[in-house]
Amino acid sequence: MRIAVAREQAPGEARVAMVPELVGRLRAAGYQVAVQAGAGAAALLVDAAYEAAGALVTEHPFDEADVVLSVQPLDTSCLAPLPSGATTISFFPYPERPTDVALRQDRKLTTFGMEFVPRISRAQSMDALSSQALVAGYRGAIVAASMLGQFFPLSMTAAGTVPPAQVVVLGAGVAGLQAIATCRRLGAVVKGYDVRSAAAEEIRSMGAQAIELPLPTLEGAGGYAREMTEERAQRQRELLASYIASADALITTAAVPGRRAPLLVTTEMIAPMAPGSVVVDLAAEAGGNVEGVVAGKVVRVGSVQLWGGADVPSQMPGPASRLYAHNVLNVIMLMTHDGRFAPDFDDEITAAMCVTHDGQVLADGG
Repeated sequence: MRIAVAREQAPGEARVAMVPELVGRLRAAGYQVAVQAGAGAAALLVDAAYEAAGALVTEHPFDEADVVLSVQPLDTSCLAPLPSGATTISFFPYPERPTDVALRQDRKLTTFGMEFVPRISRAQSMDALSSQALVAGYRGAIVAASMLGQFFPLSMTAAGTVPPAQVVVLGAGVAGLQAIATCRRLGAVVKGYDVRSAAAEEIRSMGAQAIELPLPTLEGAGGYAREMTEERAQRQRELLASYIASADALITTAAVPGRRAPLLVTTEMIAPMAPGSVVVDLAAEAGGNVEGVVAGKVVRVGSVQLWGGADVPSQMPGPASRLYAHNVLNVIMLMTHDGRFAPDFDDEITAAMCVTHDGQVLADGG
């Protein structure tokens, strides 16, 4: 059976779905691997490395492909060469792609969405949302440090003492905790907040101060926060205002897949920040946690710079690709039986990930 690795077509997407060091694992499992020429170039993974690992590098990898791997959904032009009944594995926000879904139904393609891996212990090694959030959190901290025109760490010199930067991180999921950890390693004084009850201890475990507000916690399904009422959101913003006003850098990370990101910070909350302060919004593509954010742009609010993240993991394509490729490999191994790709649709992970199969749209994909 043939696994094809696609070259990404989406503007700005620099990741690749499989890396050379894992090709041997696929071949050992009984697969042929065909990689579209230049697929790894943006992640500094050259075609020769794939060939050395035993993959076929070709401009047309989809012919006779049983499974096609990508990061973003395949362009519809790439679906035509696929054999009827072939499988694709990628991120796949299907509510946004009705035409694509209809074409996949017509071709009887099986579609697995990596964002639908359930948050259960057995699926942790396949959780691409978490692996990519890890990269985004690190990148967000580095962006904040590079944009802020002052030191992150305390520096005591003969010429005087330079105080450490004060950083506030909102959201303590994978991205937020990684941002906290990175800012702490860089020497900043960090405070973190999250609406979930377990978050305070997690924040403290990273060496940061947990902001604890006199508000009820909001526990949701799958480890995500539950959506809050506007009344609670307004009270939360009021209580967070003083923390944000005193911060040199604010990093926001709160997002729930498939929903608009919660508005955590208004323009009025940013205005009192010191001149030259920085706001990094990692949820900008989902509508943003910060009022006025624009994904992929730097916006000024008075003398404060507001950075809106866009495809943030792709800004570090090498490590992001390696983590994603491991997630995909583990999905493939789960669905491989007797040397063949044969998904068991009674398996809870397989069922949760499947968006289309045999001409049907499966509700479990959402």
